[in-house]
Amino acid sequence: MTSVFPDLEPLLPRVSKPVQYVGGELNAQVADEDEWDATPVRWALMYPDAYEVGLPNQGVMILYEVLNERPDALAERCYAVWPDLEALLREHRVPAFTVDGHRPVGDFDVLGVSFSTELGYTNLLTTLDLAGIPLHTADRDESHPVVLMGGHAAFNPEPMTDFVDVVALGDGEEVVGDITGVIRDWKAKGRPGGRAELLDRLAVTDGCYVPARYDVTYGDDGAIAAVEPVGGAPRSVQKRTTRDLDDWPYPKAPLVPLAETVHERASVEIFRGCTRGCRFCQAGMITRPVRERSLQGIGEMVDTAVRASGFDEVGLLSLSSADHSEIAEITKGLADRYEGSNTSLSLPSTRVDAFNIDLANEISRNGRRSGLTFAPEGGSERIRRVINKMVSEEDLIRTVSEAFAQGWRQVKLYFMCGLPTEEDSDVLEIAGMAHRVIKAGRAASGHNDVRCTISIGGFVPKPHTPFQWAPQAHPDVVDERLRKLREAVNSDRRLGRNVGMRYHDGKPSLIEGLLARGDRRVGRVIERVWREGGRFDGWSEHFSFERWTEAAAAELGPLGVSLDWFTTRERDRDEVLPWDHLDSGLERDWLWDDWQEALAGGEQDDCRWTPCFDCGVCPSTGQDIQVGPSGTQLIPLTVASPVGGNRFGSA
Repeated sequence: MTSVFPDLEPLLPRVSKPVQYVGGELNAQVADEDEWDATPVRWALMYPDAYEVGLPNQGVMILYEVLNERPDALAERCYAVWPDLEALLREHRVPAFTVDGHRPVGDFDVLGVSFSTELGYTNLLTTLDLAGIPLHTADRDESHPVVLMGGHAAFNPEPMTDFVDVVALGDGEEVVGDITGVIRDWKAKGRPGGRAELLDRLAVTDGCYVPARYDVTYGDDGAIAAVEPVGGAPRSVQKRTTRDLDDWPYPKAPLVPLAETVHERASVEIFRGCTRGCRFCQAGMITRPVRERSLQGIGEMVDTAVRASGFDEVGLLSLSSADHSEIAEITKGLADRYEGSNTSLSLPSTRVDAFNIDLANEISRNGRRSGLTFAPEGGSERIRRVINKMVSEEDLIRTVSEAFAQGWRQVKLYFMCGLPTEEDSDVLEIAGMAHRVIKAGRAASGHNDVRCTISIGGFVPKPHTPFQWAPQAHPDVVDERLRKLREAVNSDRRLGRNVGMRYHDGKPSLIEGLLARGDRRVGRVIERVWREGGRFDGWSEHFSFERWTEAAAAELGPLGVSLDWFTTRERDRDEVLPWDHLDSGLERDWLWDDWQEALAGGEQDDCRWTPCFDCGVCPSTGQDIQVGPSGTQLIPLTVASPVGGNRFGSA
């Protein structure tokens, strides 16, 4: 094992943003040669996108610290390299490397890849090829790393099963320790049975799915006939759930980037999971049940992170941060502590019906008022009932009016296009909502310079949601509705000039839909796209719709299925879905019933505050919903600045 940096360094002046490849960030961890030799299990943790996107990823940062605290493990990071460096690495025969020790990725025991989105799949293939790791799991031996897939996309890993050895389902804090133990013991005993036995051991580890230990057969109609375990693998694999977040206060020392990144802040996850029941939201479904971090735990994490990093912004993260049962106490305590300092607070994810102006004033007490962001998701009340996102326009107008009256000047609203049962009129109502926001803002503020930005993405049905059976809208339909929406926004120039509109065309969403709900046959499409130059498909400047559609036609056509078969086709109740043997805790019948409820326009309440709806998660995971009041206080630290107000304990 040697560093590749002497060979890499002369190449860096020839690429864009060379600083992203040099490592050495504040709080990065690099093992020396003695530590490397003495550590039984070595992990390369990859985020399969550019450094600027991957470095702030909270999941990778957490696992990086968790593993490096273990005496039997070490972890280094790697990210996808841009095509300019890829070409140079191939030309000069320099392998894929980690940014910490610049060690070859192929020298590690595990290559753990966290997929937040399916559009990063081709980037993994680039890394495998550059590392000298055979693309296909069947071609690897015990000299190659175990390729492990995690993240939200892992809840349907079937399109990637040609390329990944193991899939970790659910929360990663504990399962990475179990995987480390399995590999450590196997190595200590002389690697008995070779790679095959190691995979057998991992296949019976809780939360681990080894695709090679399952046979998939297909029927004459193209759908899956059966998925059968072999060699002692369990019939279904249940996700892992971290029960008490206060036991896992990570990251303690956030990485501070050397190059510009999409987020530059200390992030503290204040709770995990969501029970709002938004039918489109895979993250909310697969991370159930809700587990809140205590006030004391949050206060300690914020203090530790700020001291360790020097960041001047702290993001209080969750799927809907204002839903924390003690959010008022959290924000007041933190605002008291950091008042008069250069440290600001942010709630990146809030709902209109959980938000109030007092909360907004607390998080902006140091004077930063960059804007408010909300996600109604649907333009009409009818479509919001379908998706179970019951944000009333009245609540939205009242909230933004209060905000504009107290000094805010802009609001951003997120929507989706292509939702199930959607019609043109549902989308066109977005324009009316934006116009009414401008009118309300002008009236409340007495100024004409208020702005509303509407940001619209194409809807993609995802596994383990009630919409997993739904047909996806064709890109032509999405693009035509967005064209009509732009006309409607500009139909009143007096209001339209204050409304910004940002949207993506529907083509990338269709490919994301193929990868999200595809089965093992889609793997050959991914490989063909990659061999024909597919890289960074989540970036519009690199994405090629034609490359994907041509590869899908060539690879899927002979099998009797197609791109449309995987995307725009509605599934029936009894069809075996590619991910049915992977258990997110949600009862399949409950998801189907909620899909039928969606078609009828029925709503579902938040089960945190109402009787249980029997979704199945709590009994299957052995974990109840955790909400406050926790009975704790924010830690009694002195204020960060002499001008500050109260101590944390007075929150």
